[in-house]
Amino acid sequence: MKKLIIAVILVLFTVPAFAAAPPKTEEQKTLYAIGQIMAKQLSVFNLSPAEMEMVKQGLTDAAAGGKPLVDVDVYNKKVQELASARRAVQGEKLAKEATAFVEKAAKEKGAVKTASGLIYIPQKEGSGAGPAATDKVKVDYSGSLVNGVVFDSSYKRGQPAEFPLNGVIKCWTEGMQMMKPGGKAKLICPPDIAYGERGSGSIPPNATLVFDIELHEVKK
Repeated sequence: MKKLIIAVILVLFTVPAFAAAPPKTEEQKTLYAIGQIMAKQLSVFNLSPAEMEMVKQGLTDAAAGGKPLVDVDVYNKKVQELASARRAVQGEKLAKEATAFVEKAAKEKGAVKTASGLIYIPQKEGSGAGPAATDKVKVDYSGSLVNGVVFDSSYKRGQPAEFPLNGVIKCWTEGMQMMKPGGKAKLICPPDIAYGERGSGSIPPNATLVFDIELHEVKK
């Protein structure tokens, strides 16, 4: 799949740019989705316009079959190092933004801050028995960074998620046990009970996460 996407992007960068109309057919929508996927893969680098032009040059040269201006085998490792460095910088910036965000969230009506640092904000009360840490839950959710960037959403996928509570991040294991079926809540998850220093995918290191969760069902 990754090779297919790269191959298509190489072709796209060799044709003249033009103002495309919104996608209408399924094929057009699929091609548009390729661009969205690639943008997510590149988002970790937080590229400036000038840096993006350099990336385009590399794509264009590769598509044209010319001799690379750098040894790709040598720079493959450097790409990974740059990604790690850029993610670390992003994480530091988000950590600073998180301080004010968390302080404000803790003052919201009904907010509960637990010993772990989790901030639980009920939005709609449910009913019945809540889940235990060993139970499986069916939920809809949206996860974002403190700057509002959404990194995951079952709503966008159009299908609720199901998973055991002892198989997710500590913030979810703790916070979900404070909910009841039919309820909605916001969880503010500090790094220590989220993905910590390592981050995960598009989630940078030391990121505080925000989840809006709707608990549909508890499965024993």
